[in-house]
Amino acid sequence: MEAVQDASVVVTGAGGGIGAALARRFAAEGARVVVNDLDAVKAKAVAEEIGGIAVPGDASAIVADARDALGGTVDVYCANAGVAFDDGGTAGPLDEQSWALSWDVNVMAHVRAAHALLPAWLERGSGRFVSTVSAAGLLTMIGAPSYSVTKHGALAFAEWLSLTYRHRGLKVHAICPQGVRTDMLAATGSAGDLVLRPTAIEPDGVADALFRGIEEDRFLILPHPEVAGFYQARAETPDRWLAGMNHLQQKWEEAR
Repeated sequence: MEAVQDASVVVTGAGGGIGAALARRFAAEGARVVVNDLDAVKAKAVAEEIGGIAVPGDASAIVADARDALGGTVDVYCANAGVAFDDGGTAGPLDEQSWALSWDVNVMAHVRAAHALLPAWLERGSGRFVSTVSAAGLLTMIGAPSYSVTKHGALAFAEWLSLTYRHRGLKVHAICPQGVRTDMLAATGSAGDLVLRPTAIEPDGVADALFRGIEEDRFLILPHPEVAGFYQARAETPDRWLAGMNHLQQKWEEAR
C-alpha cells in the first residue's frame, strides 16, 4: 500500500494479539516497524519475525526511543496497548488501582504519545495516529466498567485529534472491534463467553479492516460491521438500547 510503504511505524502492545497482527501487516506492506511491548521477550520475538526493531517498555514513554530507532521520524503511531479487568459484574468494591491503571494505559498513553508526536507532524503537515479502541468505546461491555469507560475516553480523544488537526494533515483511525481471539478475550470470563466469543474474529481480521480503512481514508474502523447498527440504535433510542443491555446483564447474572 502506497500510504504505508517505506513508512516508519510504531505499534504498542505488539507482543501478541491485535498489536502483533498490525505489526506483521505493516511490515508486509513495506513499512519499517518498531515493536513495543512491556514483555521484552515477546517484543523481540515479533520484531525478529518481521524484520522490525524491538523497543520494549511502557507504552506511555516510548516515543523518543522509537523515533531514535527509526532514524528520527515516526510516520504512523498505533496506540494499541490496553488493559482490561473483570470486576465480577459490578462497579464495586472500588479498586482504585485498577481504575487508575485503566486510565493510564487506555487513555493517557494515547494523550502522551500524541503530545510527543504532534509538533513534528504538524510542522511537516502529515502523520497518522491509529487508536485501538473497542466496540466497548462505542457501546459498552457488561461486567467491565473501567474498560468500558476508558475506551469511551480513548474514542473521544481520537475524535478530538481528528476534528482538530485533519486540516493540517493528520490522519486518525479508531479501530472498534467486538470479540477478537486474543489473551484479552480469554480473560473476559463468562461475560466474554456470552457477548463476545460467538462472533469473535482473528487478529488478522482487525488488521485487514484497518488497511481497508486506510485505503478509504475512514476514521471509524469496524471489523464487525454489525456494530454500526448497534451504535445507531444506541443513539436513536437510548432507553430501549439500555433496556436491552440490562436484559443481557440479567441473562448473564442468571447464567452465573
